[in-house]
Amino acid sequence: MAREGVSDRLIGLLSVRGEDLGAEWADKVTGSLGGRVSRAEVERELQEIYTALVAALGSGSLEGRGEEYGEVRALLTELSRNRALQGFSPTETAGSVFALKEVLEPALTGKDSDVPAYLEFAGLLDRLGLFTIEVYTRTREELIAAQAEQLLELSTPVVKLWDGVIGVPLVGTLDSARTMTVMEKMLQALIDTGSEQAIIDITGVPAVDTEVAQHLLKTVVAARLMGAECTISGIRPQIAQTIVALGIDFGDIATKATLADALRHALRRSGVAFSRPAPQGGAR
Repeated sequence: MAREGVSDRLIGLLSVRGEDLGAEWADKVTGSLGGRVSRAEVERELQEIYTALVAALGSGSLEGRGEEYGEVRALLTELSRNRALQGFSPTETAGSVFALKEVLEPALTGKDSDVPAYLEFAGLLDRLGLFTIEVYTRTREELIAAQAEQLLELSTPVVKLWDGVIGVPLVGTLDSARTMTVMEKMLQALIDTGSEQAIIDITGVPAVDTEVAQHLLKTVVAARLMGAECTISGIRPQIAQTIVALGIDFGDIATKATLADALRHALRRSGVAFSRPAPQGGAR
């Protein structure tokens, strides 16, 4: 007697031999993961999934998408996220589901076989395996996005150089996303430190084109709206030639060759008086 495609024999097999089948499933999955996850942990994960799967099959559905499969999908989501965070591949992750087909195949395709039931159940496991890949992919995308954001934060430090003077050393390519981060961090630092001078050092920027120049100008304008003045340092000969060739006009924005020159200029703007040290050894 069949109930919407789920045979009594299949449900009976999964229920009666649950402990043995679950142990064999755990052995196969543990081996496929190369021992990077303990067998006890794998057995705990799969036992929960197995129990929820058998309960869902009791509803008579093999779709794998209905409410009765809510717990199964929730457990597979947890497993997929854990595998993604642990550095496993999509194949290894989905393989944890597909391994159950290998465990059930001898019992359902041998003597007194129930091949139709096995094929339908294998199809269900295929759909659940694809679901784990979807969750895995989303998790990896979220992880990559979070890491990119962290790298962006680390690549745009804002440091206090002097009372009233902050510095923003830039290294690498300056694109729109990074410009927004630089601008936000610099403006916040101006508020937090009460500074009125900011130095944007582009010594580590490999090349300056029209787009990079526009990003720099936007940052300077934003600082001016906050009542602060900016100095751009790190204008090397090659960059100066490129700026001239492109016809880029920095207007009245102060530019300096080195960070030291820019700091000296910013201190003068702030009203700090200082003198150069006398040469050592006396005059000759």
